[in-house]
Amino acid sequence: MIVGIDLGTTHSLIGVHSAEGPRLFPNPHGDLLTPSVVSLDGKQVLVGQPARDRLVSHPDHTVATFKRWMGTDRETRLGDGLYRPEELSALVLRSLLADAEAALGQPVREAVISVPAYFSDAQRKATRTAGMLAGIRVERLINEPTAAALAYGLQRRGEYVKVMVLDLGGGTFDVSLLELFEGIVEVHASAGDNYLGGEDFLQVLEHAFHRHRGIGRSALPARELAQLGRNLEAMKRELSGGGQARMQIQLDGNEHHWAIDESAFSLLCEPLLQRMRAPVERAMRDAKLKPDDLDEIILVGGAVRMPMISRMVTRMFGRLPLRHLHPDHAIALGTAIAGGLKARDESLEEVVMTDVCPYTLGTQVSRENAEGEHVAGFFHPIIPRNSVVPVSREDHFYAMSETQDAVSIDVFQGESPMVANNIKLGEVRVPLSPRKSDGDACVKVRFTYDVDGLLHVEAIEESSGKRHELVLLQGQMQMDDAQIAERIAALASLKIHPREEQQNLALVARMERLYEERLDLRSRLQDCLAGFRNSIDSQDRQRVEEHRSRLERILGELELQR
Repeated sequence: MIVGIDLGTTHSLIGVHSAEGPRLFPNPHGDLLTPSVVSLDGKQVLVGQPARDRLVSHPDHTVATFKRWMGTDRETRLGDGLYRPEELSALVLRSLLADAEAALGQPVREAVISVPAYFSDAQRKATRTAGMLAGIRVERLINEPTAAALAYGLQRRGEYVKVMVLDLGGGTFDVSLLELFEGIVEVHASAGDNYLGGEDFLQVLEHAFHRHRGIGRSALPARELAQLGRNLEAMKRELSGGGQARMQIQLDGNEHHWAIDESAFSLLCEPLLQRMRAPVERAMRDAKLKPDDLDEIILVGGAVRMPMISRMVTRMFGRLPLRHLHPDHAIALGTAIAGGLKARDESLEEVVMTDVCPYTLGTQVSRENAEGEHVAGFFHPIIPRNSVVPVSREDHFYAMSETQDAVSIDVFQGESPMVANNIKLGEVRVPLSPRKSDGDACVKVRFTYDVDGLLHVEAIEESSGKRHELVLLQGQMQMDDAQIAERIAALASLKIHPREEQQNLALVARMERLYEERLDLRSRLQDCLAGFRNSIDSQDRQRVEEHRSRLERILGELELQR
């Protein structure tokens, strides 16, 4: 059985496809969405809502939004340890897998994981590494808008429609143009921005608050920043319903009141909306489509609930976008379907899916200028963006002088004519055999891009027939086999709390968070914490469950009193 996982910036989900269709698994708190937050409590790991509450009470031991750092060498200190984004993602994966195994009653060893369509080669490899660290085999990576279209297309079998999928998640924005017909999901073009998502809109709100307050965020301690972030998230959700949102918060010993309406928030976010327009327009150009050619525009991702997103799409295309599927669930449902396809589920035997390479891949070349001099730094495309995958293309390159004893095939990803503005993925160094003239030194280069979005580069010196393969830029950016084995052993010492304990831990974290936020409730919350810990220590399950239910009602009422 192959599960599907939506490993998101703010939330993650897991599901599976069966004869009844795709279904998602709840976490121990009964929620389908698990916050992508990790907190360490000694050697114990908290993932999800209890970890999210600890952002306020234990900010030095808790981290969120680490998906944005995938493919980089960034490390985060939690307590006494340093953790890479792959490791933090692996801890989220372990929690999700425990939920799936509890629901299925059997171990899970294989998964399909969704990634933003515009994720780079390094980010995709980091996602695979996270799967390895979590103890699973990643059978496939699927682009998020393609997954959403797959879930949508399964509901529209037998119809022919041209669809644009706009996916605005917590940290990334993707747009894909697809055709759906007779069970086939065919992607024609993809574009996106890996550093644009709901978190950026939240930052706009935070900057507006700091301007109102007249003091920068650097003046606040970590606990108060986390508390502020939580309040601003609540405001953003309230603004998604239109109207006005208000906040009352205690910071730096003073009480602050602030209000903003949806139209003012939208105006502040105009630069972000302009950034969203660029990938949409590029995808339309690449697919050679006009707005009237589209049958439907689908919004997915939690951040699309903001009214300004629907207004922007309506202005661009002259029609309202659709939200047939739950925007938070669509990608996970599609990823579960992709897992069913990979497992050759009989109920999906008529479903076919194709995808594209979202960016151009090529190499660096030198060109001769007007003075006859060779100038390096030019980008030579080999696989153009939006080529249908899997794709394999080759080209030939020559030495610049008869004394040259090697050719370096530098591999780049990007759209700029100059390699300095593109992303270097690695290089292949090809030693040249002795030769009589420049023209004899020919190297045949083949780029192959697979359905997972992973690149293989092969270079052959034609005179000798010797074959050379891509050497990735390792350094600190990617983990080698020895590092992966070392980190698997280290992560094994970190234990995720048993599912039956997690509801209790979540309630404790919630009370600790409220204690940090509400000076007026501290005495009462201390009593609640002490009483609940006594119930836990009694090991009387019925007593704990009754006490937990009672406290959840009380906390719900207290949170409404803000």
